[in-house]
Amino acid sequence: MTDDSRVTPIPTRWVGPLRLTGDVECEQQVPLATYETPLWPSVGRGARLSRLVEHGIRVSVVDERMTRSSLFVADSAAEAAAAARDVSARFDELATTVSERSRHARLIDIDTEIVGNLLFVRFALTTGDASGHNMVTLAAEAFMERVLAWHPELRYGSISGNYCSDKKATAVNGILGRGRNVIAEILVPEHLVHDQLRSTAARIVDLNTRKNLVGSTIAGALRSANAHYANMLLAFYLATGQDAANIVEGSQGISYAEVRGEGDLYFSCTLPNLIVGTVGNGKDLPFVDDVLDRLGCREEREPGANARRLAALIAATVLCGELSLLAAQTNQGELMTSHLLLERRTGARR
Repeated sequence: MTDDSRVTPIPTRWVGPLRLTGDVECEQQVPLATYETPLWPSVGRGARLSRLVEHGIRVSVVDERMTRSSLFVADSAAEAAAAARDVSARFDELATTVSERSRHARLIDIDTEIVGNLLFVRFALTTGDASGHNMVTLAAEAFMERVLAWHPELRYGSISGNYCSDKKATAVNGILGRGRNVIAEILVPEHLVHDQLRSTAARIVDLNTRKNLVGSTIAGALRSANAHYANMLLAFYLATGQDAANIVEGSQGISYAEVRGEGDLYFSCTLPNLIVGTVGNGKDLPFVDDVLDRLGCREEREPGANARRLAALIAATVLCGELSLLAAQTNQGELMTSHLLLERRTGARR
């Protein structure tokens, strides 16, 4: 087998700065690695808007956790149910097990599901500044050893039983949580909606309802109602050494809009499954280290604070790109005209 490793360059540009308030307060440029070059000016328009409004983009980190679901096999549903009750009752013993083996992992929740004679146990842990994939898998191995010792009537099924749920579009992550749950919101005065977005609050609200909410519903979207969260997420993930496959669940989010007062626009992006970290796999690459340092995510803070800052910056970036695209789509022809002009300017081949 030959070593054919090579560097695959992805065009990257720093956009902004974005102005954030709330759980993270800063003015910060953000890196976007993408072949879709119109994304840069689109996010840039939202970033400019964030610097013009009174409170910028307000971010709230609602929750943070990483999960792994282990699968046990019993002979009957009755045995599985009895074991499930016992595992939940022995939460403190399992919490001690993980704290003895890890400096940063902490058990915070256990959820169980039973299907026939199959027992799924979903462990949720905080993982400091790491996204936590390997950390929770290591913890789950320790948990399984304990549970199988307590219940010899159970058998090993799998270290991961898909009730986690990792890199798949599911409902469970939005309901029970997986990753960092972040909400970004902005209140745009009427004159800025007109001058900067070339639209009105009413037109943007109507489009969001008809396209993102109704359109996504008839398409069968799963806990998701947005125009293109995945675009900003992938560009940010690639620039900061994240596991890019996590945009599958990360892009499950909801855009919400209201008309306020005499024509002001309230707009928010809720991203309940942002799986990101500032330490761990990929973060030791020189370019990633430089990027995270420039983003202010290498500071001496309490465990988890740097990752929360990164998640907040990502959510704010998503809002910038989402609002800019929706505003463009309220004007017939604007989106395609902008793409053609911008892509020709960068020398894209046809």
